[in-house]
Amino acid sequence: MEPKVVVVGSFVQDLTWKCTEFPRAGETVIGTFVTGPGGKGSNQAVASGRAGVSTMFIGAVGSDVFAAGARAFYKSEGIPANFVVKPAHATGTAAIFVNSRAENEIIVALGANAFLEASDIEDRLVQDAKLLICQHETNLAVNEHAFRTARSAGACTVLNPAPMRPDFDPSILNLTDVIIPNESEFVALVNMITPRAVVLRKAKGAAKEPLDEAALSALRPVDLHRLCRALNVPTVIITLGSRGCFVSLRNGSYTLIPGYAGLKVIDTTGAGDAFVGGFAAGYVRSHGNIVAAARYGNAVAALSVTRFGTAPSMPKAAEIRRFLRLMGSDAS
Repeated sequence: MEPKVVVVGSFVQDLTWKCTEFPRAGETVIGTFVTGPGGKGSNQAVASGRAGVSTMFIGAVGSDVFAAGARAFYKSEGIPANFVVKPAHATGTAAIFVNSRAENEIIVALGANAFLEASDIEDRLVQDAKLLICQHETNLAVNEHAFRTARSAGACTVLNPAPMRPDFDPSILNLTDVIIPNESEFVALVNMITPRAVVLRKAKGAAKEPLDEAALSALRPVDLHRLCRALNVPTVIITLGSRGCFVSLRNGSYTLIPGYAGLKVIDTTGAGDAFVGGFAAGYVRSHGNIVAAARYGNAVAALSVTRFGTAPSMPKAAEIRRFLRLMGSDAS
């Protein structure tokens, strides 16, 4: 079966320490340790695949034990993966600290991910997809190549601009159908590519200079929508953590989709990836309905934070269906 969702991005081995409080500079604290598969791209592929949509992951690894673990994990998940080996570089790793309030601090060493090249992406792997996802944990030149290939085949291109980087080239937005930043990433995008006069005209509540998250959260939905339109991307979806997400469409419509209250939050690491992968699955399931896809992504993200880890926390299709029924959601 040809994959409906293709994710080009990072695989990272997560090394996670759970502690009561984060250590201060020079301080040692006692915690517990687990390790498992992660990386923004890989997490998103797992979220989409576990949601029951045919998915393929494309990424780079080294020739080490973490690479072997990556292959074994994908085999166990039944998700096709094309791992490009970079023998001169280690598989990517992440040091993740999670405290008792489910907050996290993360340091990522991209390793082989930074050396993924356009020539590593076989056109045939993306040309039959309905949707292609890229992020910012690989060589950014790869994203442009992948998007051009997908666009030429009529696929929907989705950019998750995480983490925001100083070498980000805004020209890729011309090849982007859907962009999914969180609040801090959206602020960075606006301040990077939008003239200040336009920001103030599009969103009168954004009185601070430059735009910051506090000013963003104070905006009325209509002003936030106007600010989204300044990015000139057909669909802008801002993830808002426990508050849900905001969807702005080129046709002039917008909606705030609320989050799910009352959940026991265990670990928020990977929640954004869960949303993106869930959105992709929802997009395929709803035959391209953006709002329905965003509602589905909301549910996947909500479930993911109720368990520990990144890729291992992604819920499966049956769990998502039960959750949506329990919550009375109309997401498909």
